[in-house]
Amino acid sequence: MSIQFENIARRAGADGKVNALEVQAMRRECWPDGRISQDEAEAIFALNRQLSERGTEWTDFFVEALGEYVLNQRAPLGYVDQENADWLMAQIDADGKLGSMAELELLVRVFERAQNVPVALKEYAEKQIEKAVLEGTGPTRCGGELEAGNVNETEARLLRRAIFAPASERPAAVGRGEAEMLFRIKDATIGGNNSPEWKRLFVQGVANYLQGYSDANAQISRERAAELQAFMNDTNHGVGSFLMRVGKSSPNVFGTVFGKRDNGPSRAEGVAAAHEVTSSEQDWLDAKINADGKIDEYEQALLDFLAEE
Repeated sequence: MSIQFENIARRAGADGKVNALEVQAMRRECWPDGRISQDEAEAIFALNRQLSERGTEWTDFFVEALGEYVLNQRAPLGYVDQENADWLMAQIDADGKLGSMAELELLVRVFERAQNVPVALKEYAEKQIEKAVLEGTGPTRCGGELEAGNVNETEARLLRRAIFAPASERPAAVGRGEAEMLFRIKDATIGGNNSPEWKRLFVQGVANYLQGYSDANAQISRERAAELQAFMNDTNHGVGSFLMRVGKSSPNVFGTVFGKRDNGPSRAEGVAAAHEVTSSEQDWLDAKINADGKIDEYEQALLDFLAEE
């Protein structure tokens, strides 16, 4: 970390503000080669905790710089390893809370840009986002504000981004944990001044869990991605040796990479099968709806939607 960067951070932290010129200077000092060191990343987090005001320029820099550090400092790019996930959670928890909208936006950005993240980070982000929607207040990076006690349009958009992000629990679809989160938020805000967008998201999100299709191969582990990248980067063996080792390592890789068809169900058949609500899914839904002995307007809207489908 350069002395110039330290000086800028020290001055900014002294008065609790960072102006646009200081942000530009920090971009030049800590990001000239497109890489962020751990010392710089931790200094950016520490400065964010000191700020009493966080403008758009600072939040953009915070999200972009730290997103780059978490996602693209180690190969394979776009995969968050357990060490980086632990680091990110520790930095956010350093003051015992999700300290700013910048930290919340960083979490969502990581899930939008990552190919996959560890399960522990998925569970952590789900809890933090739920808490922010239910209890958070203040302006967001993308306009609008978080409001405690209800779900406004801004918060509904934030939730939608989070649960449909590529690295979320179930990519391009809603997972069971996320569906249960939607029910908890619904129960906690049932009497609030909620946005119509929230009801749409609740219905679509839960219905997607019950009926949506998600490719089982849409996410692979970071370790598997590293193996495949090593195969592709290996220039010390011939093509035949390469294909033999790929085949031994992953018998199905020829079907997924080279287009060979197997005898499994087609995608259309998978979509049709996913659309059918299974007995276990129905039991889950019944338990959620019957938990308080009555059907509220959100649950009724969900039931109506499923009946039409």
